[in-house]
Amino acid sequence: MVSPGALRVVRCGGSALRGARAVFSADCRYLLCASGDFVKVYSVNTEETLRLMGGHADLVTGIQLNPHNHMQLYSSSLDGTIKLWDFMDGIPIKTFTVGSKLLALYTPASAEDSVFVVIPKKGERDTFQLVSVKLTKGAGQDLEAKELSVVLDGVGASMKHIAFGREGAYVASVKDVNLQVYFFKRKLLNRFSLSTMKTKGGDNHFSCVVCHPTEDCIATGHADGKIRLWRNFHHRKEYTYSTLHWHHDIVMDLAFSVEGTRLLSGGVESVLVQWHNESSCQKDFLPRLGSPIECISMSSDGALCCTLHTDNRITIINSNLRFSRSIQGLIKSRDVKTGLVVDPRTKALVLNGEPGHLQFYSLQSDQQLFSLDIVQRQYIHQAGLKQSDLVKVAFSAQGTWLATVEESEEVTDPELQLKLWFYHEEMQSFQLNTRINTPHDNHITDMCFRDMDELGDDSLILVTTGRDCVFKVWMMVEDTDPEAQQSVSWSCDFVGSYHNYQATNCCFSEDGSLLAVSFEETVTVWDSLTWDLKCTFCHPPGNIRNICFGRLTCSKYLIGATDYGFLCCWNLLTCALEWSAHLNVAVLQPDPLSEHIAAVSWLSKESSLFVFKPNEPRPIYIQRNLCKEKILLAAFVPRDEPEMISSEKYLWLGKSQLFFLTDTQELMTLSTKSLEERLTPSSKQLAVEESLPVTPFSLLLGKHRHQQAQEDIDLGKPVVHNKEEQASPAVKELLHTPAHVLPSASFLCTIFINSLLISKENKSAEEVADEVEMESEKAEDSDEEDAKEMEQEDTSHMELLGEITCKLSKSQEKELRKIRKTDYSWISAF
Repeated sequence: MVSPGALRVVRCGGSALRGARAVFSADCRYLLCASGDFVKVYSVNTEETLRLMGGHADLVTGIQLNPHNHMQLYSSSLDGTIKLWDFMDGIPIKTFTVGSKLLALYTPASAEDSVFVVIPKKGERDTFQLVSVKLTKGAGQDLEAKELSVVLDGVGASMKHIAFGREGAYVASVKDVNLQVYFFKRKLLNRFSLSTMKTKGGDNHFSCVVCHPTEDCIATGHADGKIRLWRNFHHRKEYTYSTLHWHHDIVMDLAFSVEGTRLLSGGVESVLVQWHNESSCQKDFLPRLGSPIECISMSSDGALCCTLHTDNRITIINSNLRFSRSIQGLIKSRDVKTGLVVDPRTKALVLNGEPGHLQFYSLQSDQQLFSLDIVQRQYIHQAGLKQSDLVKVAFSAQGTWLATVEESEEVTDPELQLKLWFYHEEMQSFQLNTRINTPHDNHITDMCFRDMDELGDDSLILVTTGRDCVFKVWMMVEDTDPEAQQSVSWSCDFVGSYHNYQATNCCFSEDGSLLAVSFEETVTVWDSLTWDLKCTFCHPPGNIRNICFGRLTCSKYLIGATDYGFLCCWNLLTCALEWSAHLNVAVLQPDPLSEHIAAVSWLSKESSLFVFKPNEPRPIYIQRNLCKEKILLAAFVPRDEPEMISSEKYLWLGKSQLFFLTDTQELMTLSTKSLEERLTPSSKQLAVEESLPVTPFSLLLGKHRHQQAQEDIDLGKPVVHNKEEQASPAVKELLHTPAHVLPSASFLCTIFINSLLISKENKSAEEVADEVEMESEKAEDSDEEDAKEMEQEDTSHMELLGEITCKLSKSQEKELRKIRKTDYSWISAF
C-alpha cells in the first residue's frame, strides 16, 4: 500500500544529457552521464538505464571518476555541493557543501585530497574563477568544504574551457581569444592572445581546450572551425602552434586518445573527425551522426569513445571509428505542436521529434523507441526558410491507424497534407495508406478518431476541424483501383459548419454516438450516425479552448474551458449548464480509464493541478505550485497493473498516471514513487546480470544451469526441473547475509554442501531411462538375466496401461539402443 502523504512531483525524463561530459567506468561496462539533477548509469552492452542517482537539488554540472577509487564517482551541481557516490550501488558516500554555484568539476590524479571547480567570482557579474577545494575528512556523511584556493581568474564557465595537462603539472584555460597556462610547481602563469580581427571569414575565439596525455601539447578549438596545437608554451614568446582545419563552423569539442596519437573533433556538421599524428593529411571520418556533437569522451583503455549530441542522443563508438551503440533520450523540439499523445499499442508518449518526425518515447526506460518520418523531406537548416512541419497527430483506439497533419509555415496560404498510416504487423511499423492534399482551405485546428473498441474497421471515423469554418468526416472505403497496393483508402463523407464560425476543437463521446465540435464561443453536439445537430451550448464571454466528454458513470456530461477563465460542465440529458467555475484552464485532460479529469491552470506565474469528477463541482485533489515552469501539455498513460492506493484522495492515480510537459520541455509526473524506485529491482538485477561474465558464484546460483536447460528445451531434449538446482536457499543466504553476522565456516560447511546435493528419490522416469541407455553394450550382453527382468518390467508397465506390445529380439533391442544414442540435434537447425 502507498502512504497517502507520499505523493510528489517527479522529473521522469526530458532532461538534457549534455550538461557535462559523459564518463566510462574503468572496465568500460558502464557509461555515466549527467541528466538534469540526476546522474544516470547506462549499460554499454544493453543500452539500458541501470541506475538513477538523485540527491542534488539543481542541475548537475560535472561528473568525474575518483582517480584513487574507480568504483566511486564525484558529481558537482549548481546547488553548491559535491557528492561522492558508490555508483555500483547508487549510494551517496559523502556530500561536501561548498556554498557557491559549481559550474564545472575536475579531479586530476595528482591532487590527493582536493578537487577543482569553477565558481562565480564574488562581487563581479559573469566572471568566473577556477578554485581548488580541499575535501574535508570526517566521520559524518554531510561535510563542509570551505577551504578554497584560487588557481585562475577570468576563466570560462563551460567545462570545455579548462583542461589539466600531463600528470597534472599544469592547467590550461581559454576564454574569448585568450589562452592561460598555469604551472603548479613553478607557480608560473603564461598568457597567450590571438587577434580579435575577423579576416577572410576567420574567427579566433576559443571554443574548447584539451591537453595531450603524455606530451606537453595543448589542442584548442575555435569558432571558425580551426584546431590549433600549441607547443613550447613554457615560454611566453617562443611558443609555437600548428593548425588543422576541416570543420566549416565552430569546433564544439576535442578529445585525445589514451596514448595521444589520435585527436577526435566534432561540431555542427554531425561528423566525428579523427586526426592521426597531428597531421592534416591523415584523418578519418564518421559522418551522419544525426545532430551536432556537443561533447566527446574517451574510455580509460581507449577501446571506446562516446559523443553527446544536441538532440539528447548518446553515441558509443569503437576505437576503429565504427558505430557501436546509440542511446536516444527525449528530443527537445522547437515547438511541440502535436501535443502529448499516447500510443495504445506501446503506451509510449508520441510527440514532435526531429523536424518532420514523430518520436515514440518510452516512459519506463527514458529512451526513444523509434522515430517515424512523416514529412519525408530533407530538412534544410537555414533561418527564414519556410518548410513543412508536423502539427497534429491522432491514434485509433487499437493503435492500428495513425492520422497526421503537416503544414508549411506560411501564415496566409499554408500547404496542408492529411496522411493516414496503417500499422503493419509483419514490418512492425506504420505504412502510409492515404495522402490527402489540402483537406481544408485553412489551418487544421484539431482532429480525433471515433473510439469504439468493440466494432470493426467499418466503424472507424476521423473528424478534422479547421479555420475554414467547417469540420469534415473521413471514412474508409474500398479501393476500386486494380493497381492500388492497398484494399482500402480514406475519403470525405460529410462536411459540417455552424454560422460560419471557425471550428476549433472536436471530440467523441465514450460510446461514439455523439460528436462535440466547438465553433468559437459555441459548442455543438452532433449525432455520429445521421450527422444531425442535436443541441448547442454557450458560456460567453470567450472562445472555447478545450472540450471533453465525461466517461463511465459521468458520460452524460460535457466539459468545456474558455479562454476567459471559465470551466463549464453541461448536462447532455437536460441540455443545461450543470455548474461552472472561474478557473484559467491551460490544459484539460480526461483519464481514459476512469471518470476523473485533470485541469491545469496558469495564474500569477504558478501552475496548479485540479482533479475532479464532472458530477461533482468540488475537486477531489488540488496541488498548488505544481512546478516552477509553465505546464503546456499533459496526458494520462494507462498503467500495466492497477496501483493499490489506500487514500481516497489519490484514487485517481490507481489506473492511470498523469504526465505533463513544461515550457522547458521537462517531462514530469505525479507519483508515489521516486525516480529510482521506478526501476524495479528485478529489471535492474536482470540488466546488471546480462553484462556480467560467468563466474563461480553465478554457477552456484544456478544461472548457468538455467541457460543450459533453455538450450536443451530448444533442442527438444527433456529437462528435469530440480528445485535445488535452480535456486538453493542455503546458497542465497550465504551470499546475501552480511559477513559480520554469519556463523563460523565450520558450521556452514555441512549445510552448504548438503544444499548442493541431489537426492535420488527426486529422479524422474526420464532420468532412469537415460541411465539404462548409457549402459555399455558389453554389460548388456553379459547380463542377459537383467535384460529379461527389464523386459518383463517394461511389459508389465505396458500391460497396466492397457496396451499390447511386440516382443523384440536381443539383436533388435541392441540396434534400437544404438539408434537412441545417436544425436539428432543437428536436425533442429532446419
